[in-house]
Amino acid sequence: MRILHTGDWHLGRTLEGRSRLAEQEAFLDELVRMADDQHADLILMAGDVYDSVNPPAAAEQLFYDAAARLTDGGRPLVVIAGNHDQPERVSSVTPLVAKRGITLVGLPSAETVTVTASRTGEIAKIAALPYPSEARLNELLTADGNEDELRRAYSERVGKLMQMMARDFSPKTVNLAMSHIYVLGGLESESERPIQVGGAYTVDPSALAVGACYTALGHLHRPQAVKGEGIIRYSGSPLAYSFSEAGQAKSVTMVDVSPGTTPVVEELFLSSGRPLVRWKAKGGLQEVYRWLEEERDLDAFIDLEVSLTEAMGMADIQRLRKSRDGIVHIRPIYPEMEALELETERARLPLPDLFRKFYQRQTGGAEPEDSLVDLFLELVDEEETEQAGVSE
Repeated sequence: MRILHTGDWHLGRTLEGRSRLAEQEAFLDELVRMADDQHADLILMAGDVYDSVNPPAAAEQLFYDAAARLTDGGRPLVVIAGNHDQPERVSSVTPLVAKRGITLVGLPSAETVTVTASRTGEIAKIAALPYPSEARLNELLTADGNEDELRRAYSERVGKLMQMMARDFSPKTVNLAMSHIYVLGGLESESERPIQVGGAYTVDPSALAVGACYTALGHLHRPQAVKGEGIIRYSGSPLAYSFSEAGQAKSVTMVDVSPGTTPVVEELFLSSGRPLVRWKAKGGLQEVYRWLEEERDLDAFIDLEVSLTEAMGMADIQRLRKSRDGIVHIRPIYPEMEALELETERARLPLPDLFRKFYQRQTGGAEPEDSLVDLFLELVDEEETEQAGVSE
């Protein structure tokens, strides 16, 4: 069975007021082509279909159209709600789409999702847990009558529910798990809003140890694996949604697995979507204008940081905006600001990390070898020892 894992579409999201719908439509076209070309038997969409609980009609139309095309030929699609989604909205069209092989899971339940791959005849059992807010877990587990579980950690409650869904797992089926959660050890970016007001609830990987050979996760936008039982992976978002994701390669995940075997995982990189880049112009406005004339990053959205000695006038700002519609932010940096930033960074970062940051600035982003960092620390230690000897 070949399983295509994706998530965090955030349909309807904008970038500083700039629509991303055309890029999202291009991604969904690419996803459909990938599903067909890769002979996917099952699509797992791990939450955050939309960017808000009340998405625009154009975003809903994109989702419905994509769901219809992805399930052409009898291919199942299983979708769970994320923390950005209104769960009842996601699942509301179930009566219209269930016979087409589309399963929409809005709220947590103890039911296992069962689907059959028409190409291979293999059966997949999916412990599909949509975004489990603490309130939703309390309500569900209270109905179960287990008051002690309500006093345990959020992570343990997630594990409890996953175990309940995994009771239908069988040696003869492809056993999968899917959820929209923040698993301990995952790397965040600025574009994920906290999964709960006041901070993200974290889930220990041990809570997902329910016998699934592959666990498909949503919420973190950087594609990445998480250590734990079986293979646990975030597919990441299909587009870069904040400048903290600048330079990230976006992808979906293809999983090839049969009952009782270890999955073979392949990252399929995406070509759709405008890149997000950061420009740091140490040479001032003249350097920026030269980059624009060279048509650097022509199709990108740009976060511009420009070093200046004199105040930037409105005429300069307007000229930059007219030169390239992709310039999203313009931040002038003055010498006193750079000095303050450096002092703040020095106070916050350990010495090895501070050296790495300095090295990256000087080399245009290259990462120093560990041996070079060790040599630097030795020199600093020698200097401090000499100064201590002089003072004595």
